[in-house]
Amino acid sequence: MSTPKQTQPATDRTVKEPTLGLADLPLRPELQGAEPYGAPQLDVAIRLNVNENPYPAPAAMSAELGEAAAAEAAHLNRYPDREARALRADLANYLNRTNPGIVPLNADNIWVANGSNEVMTHLLQAFGGPGRSLLLFPPTYSMYPEYARNTHTGVVTAPRAADFSIDLEAARQAIAAEQPAVVMIASPNNPTGTATDPEVLAALVEAAPGMVIVDEAYAEFAREGTPSALELLADHPRLVVTRTMSKAFGFAGGRLGYLAASPAVVDACRIVRLPYHLSALSQLAARVALRHTDALLEKVDALRSERDRLTDWLRGRGYEVAESDANFVYFGTFDDRHAVFSGLLERGVLIRETGPDRWLRVSAGTAEEMAGFRQAMDSVARDLGLPQAVAADQTNAQEASR
Repeated sequence: MSTPKQTQPATDRTVKEPTLGLADLPLRPELQGAEPYGAPQLDVAIRLNVNENPYPAPAAMSAELGEAAAAEAAHLNRYPDREARALRADLANYLNRTNPGIVPLNADNIWVANGSNEVMTHLLQAFGGPGRSLLLFPPTYSMYPEYARNTHTGVVTAPRAADFSIDLEAARQAIAAEQPAVVMIASPNNPTGTATDPEVLAALVEAAPGMVIVDEAYAEFAREGTPSALELLADHPRLVVTRTMSKAFGFAGGRLGYLAASPAVVDACRIVRLPYHLSALSQLAARVALRHTDALLEKVDALRSERDRLTDWLRGRGYEVAESDANFVYFGTFDDRHAVFSGLLERGVLIRETGPDRWLRVSAGTAEEMAGFRQAMDSVARDLGLPQAVAADQTNAQEASR
């Protein structure tokens, strides 16, 4: 009988890697020292920092979406419609219905992607790139320079006026001097809420040697009578208007952005997109949401009212407030805005430090959320000894005596 082999005691064969940090990786030079984008995601009672729609989807939409997703699950072994034609047609119909003054659009005029972030990236992949530049008008959306960086596109800027509107003459001079491949204008602008006059937009399209992109992420919240750049599309084939379903539709978790432009622009995006970039479930969910447009947009009027009420309240306290056509308000000015931000956070209210120093941005929320913000803001003003605290105390006393 053979003698069994002796079992050797196990040894720790784990190879311990040396600690590796981001700085130790061979990053592209323009990424070295960069931080990932991201607004704070904190578990607080009142979140008014990322311009979300605070109202959940209607019960009927949630039920239809659940049924549709369950049915689609049987087909997830197949790739989605690479061109998303049905969704693009639905979005064209939505724009035609809600903007009756425009030349009618169809699916060939629409492109879709995972949020307007990907739409913008497609556009800069197609029209930006090495040796080309993007003209911006700060203060504006903080992601635009990152889209440019990620597509190897240079960035040049032109100043806004004191009221945050675009200075047309300064813009023309910047275009003449820089010859940007792409001009990017947010209207309404983020973080200020400022809408740009269509006549100014038309003048910039005429002056620009390349593409002009108007980011209308907040267009549905614009005050009555504020026109959309969609009205200019028929006469300006190098104009692109981008939209999102994240805000007015309360579809931020659905991640669906889109653009309206000439069919040639859409074809340019089709060249640079990744294959099957928009999942079948994303396309399905967006189409379901569009079938509930009327119910979803009912809350837009309520948010407009809260925005306007908040604007009046802040001005009544002595704060400076930018004119807003979006679902947020930009206000100031503060010697130490971070102290105000921190004071509000301590009271369970999260807003946003963004754009020029001394200014803060607060999203429009439900009536209850806005009441909580106003109460917290008055409390912070008293604690910090802000001049507005005197006006606040007087107003509170008057209201209490009624």
